[in-house]
Amino acid sequence: MLPREVVAKQLNHTLQSISLPAYGKKYEGKVRDCFTSAGKRVIVATDRLSAFDVVLTTIPFKGRLLTEMAAYWFSQTQHIIANHIIKQPHPNVMIAQEVEILPIEVVVRGYLAGSAWRDYQAGKAISGITLPKGMKKSQRLERPIITPSTKAERGIHDEPISSDEIVRQRIVAESLWDEVCSAAMKLFEFGTQKAKERGLILVDTKYEFGVAKDENGKSKLLLADEIHTQDSSRFWMLDSYEDRFNANEDPVMLDKEFVRRWLIERGYMGEGTPPQFPDDFRVDTAMRYIDAYEKITGQEFCAEAGPVEESIAAALEKEI
Repeated sequence: MLPREVVAKQLNHTLQSISLPAYGKKYEGKVRDCFTSAGKRVIVATDRLSAFDVVLTTIPFKGRLLTEMAAYWFSQTQHIIANHIIKQPHPNVMIAQEVEILPIEVVVRGYLAGSAWRDYQAGKAISGITLPKGMKKSQRLERPIITPSTKAERGIHDEPISSDEIVRQRIVAESLWDEVCSAAMKLFEFGTQKAKERGLILVDTKYEFGVAKDENGKSKLLLADEIHTQDSSRFWMLDSYEDRFNANEDPVMLDKEFVRRWLIERGYMGEGTPPQFPDDFRVDTAMRYIDAYEKITGQEFCAEAGPVEESIAAALEKEI
């Protein structure tokens, strides 16, 4: 585990944003700054932290952790579906094939948690799916379900949408949507098994897909963005889950749900002015990200405190 004092030193060097005009037009997402040119996309994971679809603060080493976690899972899942990654020239950076991203976030859930639990408590269907009455928080679903949402611009909330509506509104063609759902379920099954081998539960996750032309000019579905990171997925510890569930206690979590709860305790759920994040909490959050990375991948996270933007620019110069 990276020493806490190293993480604290990185507070002065967190990456809020980056400018790389030589690499094309910039698109700024909630966490990633992307630059597109000549059919390629340079994806830089910043240290921005978002919750409730709002960017709130920065967390030391977060961009690096997310990129290395995504790289781990992209390499693990190539047998299921090809992805858009070409290379990783820097711990915070991936160079990817430019794809047409489908305007839907594909959320797969194996347990009743997070926003799904909040909607269930309110008596709402979850992306058009009505779950049985009498379910408990954190309960395992009979089978995983896909609960899509529309992709929102930064600062605007994603909105749940049913699979039927996606097809009816022709947001995604039915045959392509079937292919997306099949790939998403296979990825979730694979992630669930790998997590179990590491003593974890993959609770739910978000996937994004894109379409690109292959060498023969035929459209091909690709996995894009990120996969099974702490920002896109919810992980729990397996060994204590059953006992804590039976005792009506929350599972031991490895994701950023604790940030959402910290915000909710302070009366914030995405509307109005968010509370300020103390430096100690930012370091605590980084330590949780590091712990989760090491538990999920089985790999030690190694890094040194220091500026990030300069090293990114130097690494990308070699790619010109």
